[in-house]
Amino acid sequence: MSSMNVPYPQPALHVAGQWLHQASGGERAVMNPATGEVLAMLPLAGPAEIAAAAEAAGRGFQVWRRQSAQQRYAVVRKAAELLRERTRQIATVLTLEQGKPLSESLREVGLCADILDFQAEEAKRLYGRLVPPRVEGILSQSVLRQPIGPVAAFTPWNFPANLPSRKLGSALAAGCSVVIKPAEETPATCMLIVQAFLDAGVPPEAVNMVCGDPAQVSSQLIAHPAIRKASLTGSVAVGKLLGQLCAERVKRFTGELGGHAPVIVCPDADVGFALKSSLAAKFRNAGQVCASPIRFYVHRSHHADWAARFSAAAQALRLGPGLDGNTQMGPLSHARRLDDMDRFVDDARDQGSRILCGGHRIEGPGYFYAPTVIADAPDTALVQQQEPFGPIAVLQPYDELDEAIARANALPYGLGAYAFTRDLHTAHRLGEEIEAGMVGINHFGVSQPEMPFGGWKESGIGQEMGAEGLLHYTEIKTVTVGVPG
Repeated sequence: MSSMNVPYPQPALHVAGQWLHQASGGERAVMNPATGEVLAMLPLAGPAEIAAAAEAAGRGFQVWRRQSAQQRYAVVRKAAELLRERTRQIATVLTLEQGKPLSESLREVGLCADILDFQAEEAKRLYGRLVPPRVEGILSQSVLRQPIGPVAAFTPWNFPANLPSRKLGSALAAGCSVVIKPAEETPATCMLIVQAFLDAGVPPEAVNMVCGDPAQVSSQLIAHPAIRKASLTGSVAVGKLLGQLCAERVKRFTGELGGHAPVIVCPDADVGFALKSSLAAKFRNAGQVCASPIRFYVHRSHHADWAARFSAAAQALRLGPGLDGNTQMGPLSHARRLDDMDRFVDDARDQGSRILCGGHRIEGPGYFYAPTVIADAPDTALVQQQEPFGPIAVLQPYDELDEAIARANALPYGLGAYAFTRDLHTAHRLGEEIEAGMVGINHFGVSQPEMPFGGWKESGIGQEMGAEGLLHYTEIKTVTVGVPG
């Protein structure tokens, strides 16, 4: 089916309360990664629109911050309900421009609404505290949390509904205004989410959306005096750059960056359950997930069986357009990802690794790459050192749990990590000793609205979601009141 037969909205920017279908930065094509067709042309913000968005966020903040916590709760909750009402429309647009199967897109939009529900409730719980005075004549000492101010938020293309919803929901629930820059590959999903917030009652100038040259947009927004905080979901390299820009201006920064998630399969694990769970987690969104499992450390007693069954199941996955109900894995999101997959596989092969399945592009239209399983990759292989961000899994045997934990912790990344065991003592040991912001034992569902999402080491600074995610959009203020005269 041609994408031209499926409704796709005309992308626009939202600046100072207006939707802009033309902007001074020119335009670029938005592609359907399953077919290579052009869906629409996206207007790109130039310096004028970027400045106008930041200035509007400053004005919008003065309006929105004065809303009570109860009022903010009601608006963000209304946005959640609108997302639920519009789930199929948003999910279809998401699949068209990003490529993942529609079933995954539907779950993603549903989770967005749940995230907004939780953060809306947390708006009513931005508690401070009272501290007993130690000096005579002081009536009260209060520690308050107040919104930090206008936020510049940057999100990538792999979860074009979930990631903007996290940042918009948390910032707005805390009382901040936002300028959000979604990925230029997937602008319309974010546009529909912004529209839901506007329809729910967020002041028009409190939510701005711009797309453009990523380096220009980020540097100009962070430098703008109206912006008080930047929040990024992206690569480690970009996170370091934006963190440096924020540090130079003493502005708050939250970075949810890349990972290289290990999976430890213990000798007592339920191998059938672990295999089924690992297959679904590894090839979800074609492996384009920051917490996607990559390095599978399988106890030697199970390794040969695991390698045969895992590679056979991966090879049997049905690839196709996301709107096809039979599709189990969609395309990569853009052509550059295909080049990256080739680079990882060629390097592994050159270093003596065995390619158990996949390792090649799929002929035909779209950006499809075969699910790939690699064995015997040396530690010097690129795929053992860098996040492939695609449908590639690496298998390694181990003999002792100490060895597996040491190898899991060996990289400078620590976002997600996973393990399978039926021994309670081992489960607690793994949870204690693995160096990652999120550790899932016997499951991969570490991303939940109620739980903080963030990494250790080079995988990030700060958290999103959970109560902790909201607190990152606040400043602490000490207020003391003494007896007059």
